[in-house]
Amino acid sequence: MSILRPTDIYMRVVWLGVVHDREQGLASDPIEAVEVTFEGFAGESHGGLTRASCSRLKLQYPVGTQVRNSRQISIVSAEELAEIAAALELDALDPRWLGASMVVEGAPQFTRIPPSSRLVFEGGTGLVVDMENAPCRLPAEEIEAARPGHGRHFPALARGKRGITAWVERPGRIALGESARLHVPPLAPYEPLLKLEV
Repeated sequence: MSILRPTDIYMRVVWLGVVHDREQGLASDPIEAVEVTFEGFAGESHGGLTRASCSRLKLQYPVGTQVRNSRQISIVSAEELAEIAAALELDALDPRWLGASMVVEGAPQFTRIPPSSRLVFEGGTGLVVDMENAPCRLPAEEIEAARPGHGRHFPALARGKRGITAWVERPGRIALGESARLHVPPLAPYEPLLKLEV
């Protein structure tokens, strides 16, 4: 019995990008299509089967520990970008400033998609949702450089709307305009956590 359930939620790819050299900055460069391997998007500096752990995992491992790279791809939604832009008093929020790999439209409350959900694209490529991508100072710095006076509050105003990170379950190719269907795991609260302060 399959534990993952296909939903009636579909989304369409409206923007694609890669960060060619993370050492040169966070900003991603737009592309029209991308080859997707088990290591992530071709040409993406965040790719690889493993990565050095960062401050996001400091409560689990010493920073710099080699771990599975579940942050190969950064996906945001057009709808949530518009909400963040309005909060920042900007006409629009360029996904390049966030180092985004993909922008999709059509999925309500996209950042709240459950971890371990799948995005299965019409061409067959499959991505696994890792978790919410918490907003940090790096996009704030990119926004501030491009639009002085508007980036500083990004981490607070983008909370819960920054999108998700994902990793590749099935390689293939993704192009602008392609659609993906959301598949979700069983959704139930973990009751022991309801009694604990996390």
